[in-house]
Amino acid sequence: MVGRRLAGAGQLLLAVAGFCMVIGFLGLRVFNAYNKALNDAEPMRIGWLGAAGGLTFLAAWLWALVTSMQVLRAADRQPPQLPPRLENPAS
Repeated sequence: MVGRRLAGAGQLLLAVAGFCMVIGFLGLRVFNAYNKALNDAEPMRIGWLGAAGGLTFLAAWLWALVTSMQVLRAADRQPPQLPPRLENPAS
């Protein structure tokens, strides 16, 4: 919304990657439980996937926080100018 497309794309990419890793972790947990119940198989070690997904998502969130703080500081120094069509709603 403020024109920082590269930062926004990076944040979105990290957030989606973290989300997919967490969903994959949850899916594998269900698979492990199902496999253990029916086949008495040893479960795969997948805790790293959930931790990596959570940390990746947290990194995206922190990046968004830092970017938002930068935008707010820049707005304090110079308030944004409204486009002419929004300054005069009658026209």
